[in-house]
Amino acid sequence: MTPRAEKRLLQIVLSLVLILPFTAAIAGVSRGPGFLGHPPVVPTDLDSHFRYVSGIFLAMLIGYVSCIPAIETKAARLRLLGFLTVAGGLARLVSLLSVGAPSIGHQIGLVIELGIAPAALLWQARVARRLGVEGAPRPAANQS
Repeated sequence: MTPRAEKRLLQIVLSLVLILPFTAAIAGVSRGPGFLGHPPVVPTDLDSHFRYVSGIFLAMLIGYVSCIPAIETKAARLRLLGFLTVAGGLARLVSLLSVGAPSIGHQIGLVIELGIAPAALLWQARVARRLGVEGAPRPAANQS
């Protein structure tokens, strides 16, 4: 596969992966915890916090989308977003271990946060290297 074709594939995959989280973030902002099937009335502070976190999540996703057009040059932004994503995934993992398994949507989120997001960062670095982007990370030299 040519470097340009690999870049296009990365752009397409990232775009597709972002669809589910975007849907959840927009629903979280607009409907609060109710979009998860909780009772229509939840404590005001819980609703406020849930919508706040959903707004931050939506802003993160917009950050990801802003990287797609020139993804090979957006390593620093993607690393920051990836760090935030993995941190959120680790917090979700704490919940899974301490409270139990969440719904399937949240389990998919966990896979994205702790699996797909780090893999996408590695893939972006590979694409940047293959396209000759200055400052792209290089693989560590074999230490024998």
